[in-house]
Amino acid sequence: MNDLFIIDSHCHLDGLDYQTQHKSVDEVIEKAKARGVGHIVSVCTTLGRFEAMKQLTAHRNDVSLSCGVHPLNVDEEPFDYGKLLAYAQDNKVVAIGETGLDYHYTPETKMLQQEQFSAQIDVAKKVNKPLIIHTRSAREDTMNMLEQGGAEQCGGVLHCFTEDYAMAKRALDIGFYISISGIITFRNAEELRDVVRKLPLDRLLVETDSPYLTPIPYRGKPNQPAYVRETCEYLATLKGVSTEELAHITTQNVQNLFKINL
Repeated sequence: MNDLFIIDSHCHLDGLDYQTQHKSVDEVIEKAKARGVGHIVSVCTTLGRFEAMKQLTAHRNDVSLSCGVHPLNVDEEPFDYGKLLAYAQDNKVVAIGETGLDYHYTPETKMLQQEQFSAQIDVAKKVNKPLIIHTRSAREDTMNMLEQGGAEQCGGVLHCFTEDYAMAKRALDIGFYISISGIITFRNAEELRDVVRKLPLDRLLVETDSPYLTPIPYRGKPNQPAYVRETCEYLATLKGVSTEELAHITTQNVQNLFKINL
């Protein structure tokens, strides 16, 4: 075992392949632990799938959950504010989301996305739990809705960050964190690396977003929480600190943001 303690701050444990790649969620978590990943935040994308995800990880005290509706899933089922509010008060739930705006893939649901995003900001403030934000091709609207909706009251994170420094700065100004995925290791991600070099260490998280966005050298395979180690090592080099220090800082940041006591 190693002395590293990394938190995968964003993955979808209910989205991994338990038919051919993994035997069970326990095996996934043990593989991660063998590489220094001591805690995982498993993120919900629809309310209809929340109960199943909760059951999948109910026996694990090293997994925290979020509940919310992803902007690409807003038309999958009717939005139920009451159900979200009830789920949000579960002790294992540390955040609301992932929510946000995505005009890249589904611009036709723009108004519905904004309605549900606004409702989820409201729930996050009510239960005083932070927001996990997905944003793509919607920088201005995302930040305007967070700022005008009073999201600084509950805080949050821009997950899987791929945006520009101006957006990062606006997020930092309302107390938000920035989460870095395996994209940072991609050859064509130089613009992102330039942005991340400017960001303060005390606001950075690391994540896999597994089963998506597998970092080098595992590209082409489905992602898993164990691979957050590569992102952590790469980010440490980029920021000019040791892997141990980067792991320690990002773990502390997750605990501060999500109020997780380890």
